Amino acid sequence: MDGLFPLGLDKSSRTPDRAAGHKNMLQLIQLRWIAVFGQITTIIVVIFGFDIHLPLPHMLEVLACLIAFNIGSHLRWHERPFVTNRELFLALLVDVATLTAQLYLSGGATNPFAFLYLLQIIISAVLLAAWSTWTIVVITSLCFAGLSQFSIPLSLPPDHGNGVFSLYVEGMLICFILIAALLAIFITRISSIRRAGDAQLAALRQRAAEEDHIVRMGLLASGAAHELGTPLATLSVILGDWRRMPEFSSNPELLEEISEMQIQLQRCKTIVSGVLLSAGEARGESSVKTTLNTFLSDIAEEFRTTRPIVAFDFENHIGQDMPVAFDSALKQMICNVLDNALEASPRWLRLTATREEGILNLIVDDTGPGFVPGMLDQLGKPYQSTKGKTGGGLGLFFVVNVARKLGGAVTAHNREEDGIIAGATVSLTLPLSAISLEADAPAVGDGADTQKNPSESTKENLQHVH
Repeated sequence: MDGLFPLGLDKSSRTPDRAAGHKNMLQLIQLRWIAVFGQITTIIVVIFGFDIHLPLPHMLEVLACLIAFNIGSHLRWHERPFVTNRELFLALLVDVATLTAQLYLSGGATNPFAFLYLLQIIISAVLLAAWSTWTIVVITSLCFAGLSQFSIPLSLPPDHGNGVFSLYVEGMLICFILIAALLAIFITRISSIRRAGDAQLAALRQRAAEEDHIVRMGLLASGAAHELGTPLATLSVILGDWRRMPEFSSNPELLEEISEMQIQLQRCKTIVSGVLLSAGEARGESSVKTTLNTFLSDIAEEFRTTRPIVAFDFENHIGQDMPVAFDSALKQMICNVLDNALEASPRWLRLTATREEGILNLIVDDTGPGFVPGMLDQLGKPYQSTKGKTGGGLGLFFVVNVARKLGGAVTAHNREEDGIIAGATVSLTLPLSAISLEADAPAVGDGADTQKNPSESTKENLQHVH
């Protein structure tokens, strides 16, 4: 005879977690249909099983209101999956009103199912804010007191002395079992949702700590670049002047040493730029307009010619090409994965590129010893490395964070053949919407400047990496 009993809507659903709110409301709607089925079953059993008269038309009217409210709730929460304390409080008030109406029509406070008020109070204590819970307590107390004075009598046989065979005692027993079962279900599911919320909160805190780590490294790199930029530029000018001075230009050995110094100076500049890139501060002017196939083919060719690898296979299954804007951070992200695989498997690597449903998939396979189980569990966390190097483990850390900033993801697993690890596989997924140019952008190769800045929307996406 119960009304509505919301299931799984804990206080954490008041946070802007749309997925959790939608899931909770679906549970609530399902429980309402269970309540409808329970009321119909109880009415049928009481009327036809015990031959007890009930005001059936009025009870069916209350039941019809419950069904209409549940349909309306489904339509509402299908479009707006977000639950607040006030909305949950109003839903419980509907519960109280439905239960009160049915009890009024079936004996009032003498109905054994009147104790279902306690169930709603317990649920409100678990799910609602303190003021809402005490409001429910006051309302249910007033309703119970009112039902003791005003109700349609329920004609039950005077068989209280029959113990468990008494109809009233049997009703009390059914009510007790119902309350116990529902509480067990509620508390179990609420605890499960709360644990999931705690785990999500812990993940968010970990992510915030990682992003704060990146920010601090970026500030450190910015300061280093600022401090080193001026002396490096000064040295570059001095070396250029020396090359033109007669004292040096006429001495081949000195010219050779100056050339070597300029090479090392350029290497210092490259290292500074690499530090900035790793810290997430790659310069926006490095963004170029190209096509998806061209960009990936260039990366594969550059990797093949600049790394000491015996065999490197690049399999491109993308098919139809598309104009995109790639930033150097994205190139560095892919190269970091390839370099890590190269260290584990210097004889053979494979890069596979596929495209499906607006997602770019890049898969890197190697024949190395694979990841140790602890590394797979800590994938993407800083300083997680088996190489024994100081500051190691930052490569995949930056890969994961760059991919995450663009709405992508990084996964890894070990491949097995005949029960033996045959290598590792790292998968990068990236939404093409984060790198694609606008539809009206000129295609590469039609006379457009390939170094032209990308569209504003793509620029905005790329700057999230920085």
